[in-house]
Amino acid sequence: MNRVRINHLKTEERNPLSMQLDQMSAIEIVTLMNQEDAKVALAVSEKLPDIASAVECITKQLKLGGRVIYFGAGTSGRMGVLDASECPPTFSTTDEFIGIIAGGDDALRKTLEGAEDVSSSGVEDLKKLSLTEKDVVIGLAASGRTPYVLGGLNYAKSIGANTVAVSCNPNSDIGKVADIAIDVEVGPEILTGSTRLKAGTAQKMVLNMLSTASMVGFGKVYGNLMVDVKPSNLKLVERAKSIVMQVTACDTNTATKALADSGNKVKIAIVMVKLKCSKVEAEEKLKASDGFIRRAIQ
Repeated sequence: MNRVRINHLKTEERNPLSMQLDQMSAIEIVTLMNQEDAKVALAVSEKLPDIASAVECITKQLKLGGRVIYFGAGTSGRMGVLDASECPPTFSTTDEFIGIIAGGDDALRKTLEGAEDVSSSGVEDLKKLSLTEKDVVIGLAASGRTPYVLGGLNYAKSIGANTVAVSCNPNSDIGKVADIAIDVEVGPEILTGSTRLKAGTAQKMVLNMLSTASMVGFGKVYGNLMVDVKPSNLKLVERAKSIVMQVTACDTNTATKALADSGNKVKIAIVMVKLKCSKVEAEEKLKASDGFIRRAIQ
């Protein structure tokens, strides 16, 4: 690695506010961390136009049958896998969101930091997914220069896939490769170079926006309710009932029956109750409205 180049990264600089970190009390440390974390949302806010552009791209490609592939190493990779893994229960997605981390699933629990240094591994991991021009590859690297991510983004570009870069350094290398660059400048960490802190928080905030906002644009939300929730445990079953009741103003028994008749599909159950129609009719209404409840019940 180029040591000088690393030392010039914002995420590798020393934070002047934490020079005496080892001499601080517990309350002083956590107070400083809290103050630094408060800067993250402001840094993200400066990149909202870029984030919105990425959301529009994702929504468009999903409607064409594409997928979103989060792609990173270390903490960045873990953030991607986390966000992707939360989409199925929240939005009943199948393979629309995929999280890949350098070193494979073992790297989620174990430190395999060397895996990020091999650019060809990034290419191979994406090839395993049979990437197409419909897909959106989102490269995640706090430093903005991880070889694994750079290799993957360059490959994705070469086959015509859409590309987004999320980093925490200005004018990042991955941002220069990607179609859309989201370089969130959070500044130096209180523990120098520990990008699991502010940088990790910033990346999670950005990914939350990308997945949630694109799912809104895909008809997975009605009002502020997750109407495509997958009732896969007791809590989510109760949430599904509650959603049907809130949207339709029906009682518990009606919501329970509608969910059972709909095959536990909240959107279908809502349309069935709202329009007093059968499951087949509700499915046809939703299909004609591209899955948007508001259009289906008009």
